[in-house]
Amino acid sequence: MFYFQLEVYELYIRKLIRGYFAALTVAAAFSLSACASSGHGTPDTPPPQSGAAPSAVTESSAAAPSSSANSPAADSTVVEESPIPASSTTQQEVILRDNTPHVPKQEAPGTESYSNDVTAVDVSNSSKGYCMAKYFGSNPKVKLIITGPDSVQYKYDLKEKDFIAFPFTAGDGSYSIGVYENVSGTSYSAAMKINVDVKLDDEFQPFLIPSQYVSYDEDCDTVAKGAELAKSATNDLEVVSGVYNYLIHNITYDYAKAENPPTGYISDVDSTLESGTGICLDYAAVMTSMLRSQNIPTKLEVGYAGDVYHAWISTYITDIGWVNNIIEFDGKSWKLMDPTFAANPNISEKKLREYIGDGKNYVISYEY
Repeated sequence: MFYFQLEVYELYIRKLIRGYFAALTVAAAFSLSACASSGHGTPDTPPPQSGAAPSAVTESSAAAPSSSANSPAADSTVVEESPIPASSTTQQEVILRDNTPHVPKQEAPGTESYSNDVTAVDVSNSSKGYCMAKYFGSNPKVKLIITGPDSVQYKYDLKEKDFIAFPFTAGDGSYSIGVYENVSGTSYSAAMKINVDVKLDDEFQPFLIPSQYVSYDEDCDTVAKGAELAKSATNDLEVVSGVYNYLIHNITYDYAKAENPPTGYISDVDSTLESGTGICLDYAAVMTSMLRSQNIPTKLEVGYAGDVYHAWISTYITDIGWVNNIIEFDGKSWKLMDPTFAANPNISEKKLREYIGDGKNYVISYEY
């Protein structure tokens, strides 16, 4: 409004100036005409017209040019106007966040490693939130067990002949890592046991990297889709919202698979994305992969939702912190929701809210 008032005032002043110069031009023409008819070398001062300001006529007379042959004609006088400046009001530039995929390469450089004739564990990059392990023996059933400073045991199937990453999800502290071979039934014997002290470079490191349960790489379709969904986002919250809404509208729940999931099931995120169906672990793994590859710390959490063994996610939002089981935000308040329940058309939103409540129905057993 302030700039608008200035511009109106400026236009008003310019109109007064144009009127003033127009009066000078008319006066000059009148003086030249009178001079030509009287034969005088200088124009006479014409009598003021009725209602005209005498001072304006006097100024015109004093400013009138000589009527010599070299003087320009009166009607050739040009009054130039300076251009009216454009409005100084500009639109605020929208700054988009960088959606370049963030996929750290995990390595086993051998700087600090332990091995024997059947297995190897590399902890060279423990400060980055992970260790690498592989099994090259002949036993078909092998477990890797990691126990952190929180005393929670994480049990993984170790089938890979090549190194694979396993996260240190309990943060800083002392970890025990063991590789166990099956003897019979549910009995296992230790093939290797080591202890390692972990000091993370960043507390979010374990939740920004691929791992066995959140397996992706820079060439994954899931990573590419995550970057596409984040393309128009201006902040992390918009990325979370965009990924969440895509998942609940494009992946349906696989009831048949949920009734009898394979033992030791690990989600293939690209297969889930391609088929458009999945169980809770698939929803959580796809969303976790997309968000981590967008440099947003995300936990894939496994535990119980009531009496149901379930998987969901928690994500870290700057200035808010870890948002547990909550991935929908309307700009004012968070809504408790996880991608599996949200995508299930057979559960009404009212029933969902009543069930999830304040989050107490969620009991976390593991964080991957």
